[in-house]
Amino acid sequence: MKYTEETALFACAGDTLLGILAKPETPAETGVIVIVGGPQYRVGSHRQFVLLSRALAAAGYAVLRFDYRGMGDSTGPQRDFEAVSADIAAAIDALQQRLPSIKKVALWGLCDGASAALLYCHETHDPRVSGLCLLNPWVRSEASLARTQVKHYYTQRLLQKEFWLKLLSGKVALGALGGFFQKIRLTTSGSNQPATEKKSFQHRMATAWHSFSGHILLLLSGDDYTAKEFLEYAGEEPVWKNALTNPHLVRHALQGADHTFSAAKSRTMVENLILAWLISHANGSQNDTK
Repeated sequence: MKYTEETALFACAGDTLLGILAKPETPAETGVIVIVGGPQYRVGSHRQFVLLSRALAAAGYAVLRFDYRGMGDSTGPQRDFEAVSADIAAAIDALQQRLPSIKKVALWGLCDGASAALLYCHETHDPRVSGLCLLNPWVRSEASLARTQVKHYYTQRLLQKEFWLKLLSGKVALGALGGFFQKIRLTTSGSNQPATEKKSFQHRMATAWHSFSGHILLLLSGDDYTAKEFLEYAGEEPVWKNALTNPHLVRHALQGADHTFSAAKSRTMVENLILAWLISHANGSQNDTK
């Protein structure tokens, strides 16, 4: 399908945000908002967001990718992924104002962009959001990183003959061993918070995940510690219990893909999976792949 690209300027809390709208000739009723992972702007690593937007627009889905306040060509002070819900709301407003035929939106986010999408749902319960496309969600904490490193790095090192030969010959530095035991201690530190404290962003993400009534697409890179860390976290933290068996979830693991799906093969797979999910999502059907 033919599509055009145009600049979109829109207001957010007194600042001006800039986005690029990829607009098909006849857009589907579901539009896509690309939420960038930071700190970066609307183009993305290796022009990832540009290429994705054009692929989706060619298939009939309008896509708006934009800069948060304080990033790229948008005004205002810079902010992190925990403070961009107003920016996302403004982007949804802008998309629907320019294309009134769009009734629903899917939020697309990579890394802490995925986290921001969930936090937006937690804060707003916006009924316009009917789908979440989440790639390698960010749930980093000292304990979660330590668990991932112990399981996927240190455990493999302990199984290597080369490591033990170096250890016995004194070629493994004491600092390295100290780092290993520090990671072990962190894995058992837990993440429980007193009830009076503000819930962590990971806790709020989980709450949004469980309460979201729309469709969720989860794409995980096979060669990425952020993806592994998410799986560890979702599998072990009580607040995430049963998250990966959510009946509205479609989940795919892309073996060999890096964090940003930089290889052409990985990028094409991501585009095809998102399009298949959007078609199913727009039609209100569900085809889960666990």
